[in-house]
Amino acid sequence: MTSRRKIIVGGASLGVPLLWSGASRAADPYPSKVITILVPQTPGGANDIIGRTLAQKLSGAIGAPVIVENKPGAGGNVGTTYVARQPKDGYTLLLNAQSVQTINPFLYRNISFDPVKDFEPIMVVGVAPYLLAVNPSLPARNLGELVALAKAQPGKINYASSGNGTVNHLLGEMLKVAAGVDMVHVPYRGVAPAATDVVAGLVPVTFGSFPGLMPFVRSGQLRALAVCTEKRTQLAPDLPTMAETIPGLFANAWYGLFAPAGTPREIIAKVHSEVAKLLDGTDMKERFAGLGVEPAPSTPDQLARLIREDLERWGKIVKESNARLD
Repeated sequence: MTSRRKIIVGGASLGVPLLWSGASRAADPYPSKVITILVPQTPGGANDIIGRTLAQKLSGAIGAPVIVENKPGAGGNVGTTYVARQPKDGYTLLLNAQSVQTINPFLYRNISFDPVKDFEPIMVVGVAPYLLAVNPSLPARNLGELVALAKAQPGKINYASSGNGTVNHLLGEMLKVAAGVDMVHVPYRGVAPAATDVVAGLVPVTFGSFPGLMPFVRSGQLRALAVCTEKRTQLAPDLPTMAETIPGLFANAWYGLFAPAGTPREIIAKVHSEVAKLLDGTDMKERFAGLGVEPAPSTPDQLARLIREDLERWGKIVKESNARLD
């Protein structure tokens, strides 16, 4: 009898540390393993470079390895959908461009993610200014003169973009509606060929990203008329905004960090805190400036509000432009 009791007690005592061990693993503080930042575009683009710069710095700050995984396809929809279906544990994050999160839902008929319901916003990481630029031979030195010229020659002035449904294209549609002008869209396959033809004088006007157009502006091959952000950019503080001429005419092209919907709030807060501290550092500011991006850390609530506002804004513009990609 005594020996049987000893066996039972001994077994129970052996079970105690096993139970505590399991509880300890379940309660491991975040993060306790590799964090993946998924970029739904190909390597080498602005979003990818931002992600890799962020991952490198975040690894040391957050106390766990941080890697970048690229999963391109369908204009960013493939990778975005993938993250929406991942575990809600903070180990798979999404670094997404504003166009995928707030324009693609209107461009694609069979999109497989909900930009609001499927994600927890963490923060805006940075804002990439877009520019309105013209060939120097065009007799327009500011946005007001371009509008006047377009009104005097309806349907005669073309503008180049990097493709149908891109931010560059839709910025032109925004201008047409806001200014009441008739300009003709000429789509290209990328910013570089569009800018090349505007430099050559084949098309007089273009919208493009800051890093894509500023080298031509600095060399005098293009004339920048305005920046398309809501406020003037620190990257070119002397350049006026479109909104200074036509109130309400702006589009902030941003990059945001997200987690799958249902990720615990304490994890969102942890990632937000560490990334915000990094973005405030001189090194990150300098690296971002080299990409033509301004650090623009926001709160999760501010990003959620921005998404709702942009969905309303871009939805109207896509509808008016009749743009479709499938």
